[in-house]
Amino acid sequence: MWLFAGYFLAEATYYNHHMYNRYRALNHHASMDNQLPPEVPVVKEAVAPRPVNFSRIFYGIMFDAGSTGTRIHIYKFIQKDPVLDNEMYHAVKPGLSAYADIPEVGGETIRQLLKVAKKTIPKEQWIQTPVVLKATAGLRLLPQEKAKALLNEVKEIFDDSPFFVPNNSVTIMNGTNEGVLAWVTVNFLTGHLYAKTRKTVGILDLGGGSTQITFLPRLKKTVLTAPADYIAKINMFNNTFELYTHSYLGNGLIAARLATLGALGADGLDWKVFRSACLPKKFREDWSFGGLTYKVSGIPDGFAGYKLCYQEVMRVVKGIVHQPFEVKGSSIFYAFSYYYDRAVESGLIDESRGGTVEVRDFKKRAKEVCNKMTKYRPISPFLCMDMTYITCLLKEGFGFKDSTVLQLTKKVNNVETSWALGATFDHFHKLNIH
Repeated sequence: MWLFAGYFLAEATYYNHHMYNRYRALNHHASMDNQLPPEVPVVKEAVAPRPVNFSRIFYGIMFDAGSTGTRIHIYKFIQKDPVLDNEMYHAVKPGLSAYADIPEVGGETIRQLLKVAKKTIPKEQWIQTPVVLKATAGLRLLPQEKAKALLNEVKEIFDDSPFFVPNNSVTIMNGTNEGVLAWVTVNFLTGHLYAKTRKTVGILDLGGGSTQITFLPRLKKTVLTAPADYIAKINMFNNTFELYTHSYLGNGLIAARLATLGALGADGLDWKVFRSACLPKKFREDWSFGGLTYKVSGIPDGFAGYKLCYQEVMRVVKGIVHQPFEVKGSSIFYAFSYYYDRAVESGLIDESRGGTVEVRDFKKRAKEVCNKMTKYRPISPFLCMDMTYITCLLKEGFGFKDSTVLQLTKKVNNVETSWALGATFDHFHKLNIH
């Protein structure tokens, strides 16, 4: 399966200063940073020379700075073919956006994760190992100045580390890249990228602040009926893949909670209580997200349950999410992140094995959770709201049939299903997404 990693990593050896700058010049116009709405760099900097590496083994460090947590992915490659040997993964909570007013404390979480990298990567490899951080919806939702302060803090920590810090090593990734690179990861790990049939799988990624859908359309009508900026092309194996992809900022699971409660962007947080029929009647507590604290509760003297909850979350989805023509067919989709987590918590799938479910299974379990909130409250008081939102997003949002099959997974071949591996490939060999 890993043999074709060679395509991506053909340029993965570490160049001397002259060759590295020549490579960047040749590939400048192919950079995804230049082809799409720009990622937000921290500081403009001179191009750093990449140290020469004569070892068979090399590493890459990719930080995923999400809205609910920060994850470090440490990839080990073998240069002989080259092949991906393994991944080390570690995560901390909350995400960087929770430290919007205290960036130096947020930076400390990065410093702690770098200690994991130091323990994992041999010391003699540190200076040759690139370290990159890409932030997603959590920082996209912050005011620009606060996001920039956090990213500058991370950049200073990277510069103080013993690892190789490439140009634009700390950025906010645009949503299109997030979806496309997750698609690259999953289809690479499942072996679909190098199959002669060009048969691939779609991906559904549900984060805290945003959600992505990406797939390779089989029907021209899917492309023709989609908004122009929902179509992206990616060059791999001397082929061009024309993908349907979009990221919905504000439609991640946690942001959707705020929208359902009417708390997104609200003022008066010190005294205002946000109520929902999606929460247990007697539930009331302070709940924090993105550095803000909200007072949330059920409706003590009112009604609760699936039907009322569905009406509430419908407002967050209906008319906002585009329904691609083709998903009404029999396309195969891998769903991960909060899709996987909530399916585990509600008992739909086994945590260690993952599993296959139909969209109707989410609907059935959402009804059960919402109508038996007392039973499920110890797991999470938000489980009814979350499961109902996922059901509504899949059915009313994307337009999936009840019978659509979703493969729920956290890892494929022991590698995390996220955009991080695709982003590492892109760092080593620009994929020319446009």
